[in-house]
Amino acid sequence: MPQSKKINCLIIDDEPPARDVMKKYITGVELLHLAGECSNAVEALSFLQNHSVELLFLDINMPHILGTSFLRTLKNPPKVIFTTAFRKYAIEGFDLNAVDFLLKPISFERFLQAVNKVMQLDLHVEEHTNSTTNAIPDQSNPFLYFRVDRKMMKVFLDDILYIESLKDYIKVVTLNKIIVSKQSISALEEMLPKEAFIRVHRSYIIATNKIDSYNADAIEIGKKEIPIGRMFKHDVTRTLNHSSLKKEL
Repeated sequence: MPQSKKINCLIIDDEPPARDVMKKYITGVELLHLAGECSNAVEALSFLQNHSVELLFLDINMPHILGTSFLRTLKNPPKVIFTTAFRKYAIEGFDLNAVDFLLKPISFERFLQAVNKVMQLDLHVEEHTNSTTNAIPDQSNPFLYFRVDRKMMKVFLDDILYIESLKDYIKVVTLNKIIVSKQSISALEEMLPKEAFIRVHRSYIIATNKIDSYNADAIEIGKKEIPIGRMFKHDVTRTLNHSSLKKEL
């Protein structure tokens, strides 16, 4: 299976400790490559003119020019994840089509959620390009990274059977392994493709193509019986019945 291309990243932040945190996080993710770091917009502009960058980690409240204003000066800006200590900039940041908005102090788990969003965006771009150019599609499967102990573990979406919430953690059950990672199930739900995964209970998300059987109250995947929550029953029943009808047709 071919290796995924690394994403070239640039950190733009006037505070050295904040840059150090982001450098540590970036080097902890296999798919990211730190192309450079800048302490202000002038340095960043010069760097971008001479280097290929696909992702900015951009502070907003910087001297001379705000990060949001700097981004507006770029004709073809890279993807951007804003990093700031000020929540008031969030709306403006998303108006600029930011991938995500990280509020300092930034935890590694929250950083990883933002990076996974970038990966999903890149995957969708590849799929669209292949479908519009009749190119041979990339054989690599879509995946997400999860922090497990002190390592980053790659999990291919097609291998996932179901995800279970364990308070502040999630248990991801795949075809050949089980991993536990500190993350909320709701945050993970946002990153999973809706056509392949469905929330069936406040504590469970399942892969629809891994269902062995189901009734009005539960779903069976392998030897695991997963309850259907009362709040989710209507949407789950409609989705599963619709899927069954399509298979018959």
